[in-house]
Amino acid sequence: MRRFQTLMFAAGAALTVMTTPAAAQDEQSERMRAALAAPERSDADRARDAVRRPIEVVQFLGISDGDNVLELVAAGGWYTQALSAAVGPEGRVYAQNPAFFLGREGFLEQEAELHTRLGNVTPVHGEVSEADIDGQMDAAITALNLHDMYNGGGEQAAMPLISSTFAALRSGGVFGVIDHRGIAGQPNGDYHRMQESAAIDLLEQAGFVVEATSDILANPDDDHMRGAGDPSLGRNSDRFLIRARKP
Repeated sequence: MRRFQTLMFAAGAALTVMTTPAAAQDEQSERMRAALAAPERSDADRARDAVRRPIEVVQFLGISDGDNVLELVAAGGWYTQALSAAVGPEGRVYAQNPAFFLGREGFLEQEAELHTRLGNVTPVHGEVSEADIDGQMDAAITALNLHDMYNGGGEQAAMPLISSTFAALRSGGVFGVIDHRGIAGQPNGDYHRMQESAAIDLLEQAGFVVEATSDILANPDDDHMRGAGDPSLGRNSDRFLIRARKP
């Protein structure tokens, strides 16, 4: 999204100039760093920042100031906080959670407190297909969720989420998928992992064009022969990152 600044001069004239992409990224990075340093964030959330590299991920995906972003399976809101800062006060994050989250003790109260603090988040409770947001999202992201659906029921279980995300995005909108990397020949379901190739196949079947993958979240010390949550990995499993676009 293009950014503009209006410069005021002593004579009262105004000149509008376009902010360069590099300047816009620098501005976004500063805003995100400030949000990540906010004293209101929990120690548990802070502990994940270094390995999740949210600024690099957001800028790889091309999420911009003023965007409407759909966050799929937002859960406790770690990414909600990063995305809220990424899109700025003129943008909005639609934080989706499936129905089974809503009955967890204290979940709705914690969610409401977070969204009130951030100020630019709209909760989406239930399925994306029921949210009446088709064609309105500039970007979408799901982090460490797709493997659960895929391992629980294969393509049939994972495809509804991807198809409803495709529908929610505008033409040209981007979908970022992050997950624990699995490899062929390993019990990826038991390890809470999936192969990157399986995620790409699902995206392409839904109509997305896979533009790029990134090793931003790679961990060469992960041998893929342990569960993604194994304490020895220190919450730093080897992860793939995919950028797909709706034509």
